[in-house]
Amino acid sequence: MNQWLADFAYRIDIQWWIFAAAGAVALLIAFLTVGFQSMKAALTNPVKSLRSE
Repeated sequence: MNQWLADFAYRIDIQWWIFAAAGAVALLIAFLTVGFQSMKAALTNPVKSLRSE
């Protein structure tokens, strides 16, 4: 694998913390989305929802 990758003209080294930061950002977005939707559902008046159906 290293010999195959050595043939490429452009190469960069990616540090491990970049993957960790991307995962942390994805988890943060997921938690914020779920939290926002759950708060919106918790604060909604169920009577208004039942009347519209």
